[in-house]
Amino acid sequence: MADNVTSLFRSTAAHSPSMAALARESDGTGPVDFCIPCNPYFPTPAMMDTMSARLRDIITFYPSSADTITAELCNLLQLPPQAVAMGNGSTELITWIDHLLVRESLAVPVPTFGRWTDQPMETGKRVDMFPLQESSGFNLDLAQYAEFIRARGTRVAVICNPNNPDGGFLHKHALVQFMDAMADLDLIIIDESFLEFADAEAEPSVVQEAMIRPNVIVLRSLGKNFGLHGIRFGYMVANPSLAGRVRSMLPKWNLNAFAEYVVFMLKEHGQEYMQSLQQVRRDRLDMASQLSSLPGLTVYPSQGNFLFVRLPVGAEGTVVRDRMLTEHRILIRECGNKIGSSSRFVRLVVRPQVDVRRLVSGLEQVLYGSRRGAAVPELGTGTNYSSGTAAVDRLVGATNGGGMPGLAAQALGTGMPSPAPAMPMPAAMQQMPAAMAAQSYGGAQSYGGAGMQMQMPMQQPQQVPQPQMMQQPQMPMGQQQPTPSGVPARNGLTAAQVRGTTGPGLAPAPATGWPAAQSWPNAAGMGQVS
Repeated sequence: MADNVTSLFRSTAAHSPSMAALARESDGTGPVDFCIPCNPYFPTPAMMDTMSARLRDIITFYPSSADTITAELCNLLQLPPQAVAMGNGSTELITWIDHLLVRESLAVPVPTFGRWTDQPMETGKRVDMFPLQESSGFNLDLAQYAEFIRARGTRVAVICNPNNPDGGFLHKHALVQFMDAMADLDLIIIDESFLEFADAEAEPSVVQEAMIRPNVIVLRSLGKNFGLHGIRFGYMVANPSLAGRVRSMLPKWNLNAFAEYVVFMLKEHGQEYMQSLQQVRRDRLDMASQLSSLPGLTVYPSQGNFLFVRLPVGAEGTVVRDRMLTEHRILIRECGNKIGSSSRFVRLVVRPQVDVRRLVSGLEQVLYGSRRGAAVPELGTGTNYSSGTAAVDRLVGATNGGGMPGLAAQALGTGMPSPAPAMPMPAAMQQMPAAMAAQSYGGAQSYGGAGMQMQMPMQQPQQVPQPQMMQQPQMPMGQQQPTPSGVPARNGLTAAQVRGTTGPGLAPAPATGWPAAQSWPNAAGMGQVS
């Protein structure tokens, strides 16, 4: 496998090769997986045996319609089916949300789940990226995020709670206040894909709020929570009008027979499911403690089933990742290709203690060798690589979202685009961090459009008065025209243009009651239904 590690990561459009690809390069079994955030305790061995016994029937016959499977899930979750749309994985729902409901611009804190930046970029939308600061532990300040959205005139806001990759958590009351303040936006999306692993609050989900608001969607994952990533299924909750628009575009059989079988067997296994979530939460504390004992390693607080870790000074993530895989058969998530992150960071999935001991032992050998405290040498020139929007990933990651002059020219290899009109900085935002202010406000040149909207300082900007913060006037929704697919928004780059510059060897990408109420959790996955 050692000779093929680099080629495996180069040849995939995702952040890591699949477990099947890794197994094909070895003896037929994959490595210990600290990369894919999946519940390791569910389904139970007995459930797996039951599914195995039914394998022939499951893969031979058509599943029921999506409506039938959705109705069963809603019966478990105590949700009205009219407010729910089930997808073949959350990425299918993200795709349709983008196509149907995102008109021209979307704001998202970074780093975060890559589809929230890549998907709208691929359809030519403007993506306004709000950089989470390492100095504050990557915490999202909702008040600053709201002001950023107002200053940019963004029409759709995304929040992942907990956030991926850092596991940052926002309390329900803060999210509800944000929804109230942003009630005039086209859409607010709360991605709760990892919320069932959180224990910071008894009832953290905002699904009930989403159903009664005209512009809120909550996205939930099933594959991550149920430990079945290979079964692509997830769901969204919104008011019946929004949910109906998405549901009407989905194929009648977009859910497979495995998804149906799992959904219908869940009512018998609610207690085991809750026990699995509790075990993951305990393991998270133990794993964070063990990793924190390694010299130079920084472990950030997390409410997900993963930990965001900064490597010691001098250690480079792709070197650590490749050596962990080849020398110790452990797969980890190096985060250098996440916008707003860098190769100094890795994400490690929470796993049982026996696996964590193997992880810690491997990291000690890779990071320090025979001298504990001596970090692995940095990656040599000419061997680093990235997937997705690599040109943006590298340049933005280097400045934690603060921008870099000449981004568009470097990405395209052409001259500089025409400057955008300068925007004065609102007085209420003058105390923002310099990187954020430079990305957002006037005396600036604008680059990015379809990839992102970044602001680069111009030489000797004109002095302009500093007005008080005021909301920018918005065109009535009926008059707003979406940016055509493949057309850069506001003189920026299309995703295809950025992806076409990813370097040698990287192919461009194409332009109302639980049946077992005493054991099953509520719709948020927390506690029990009363």
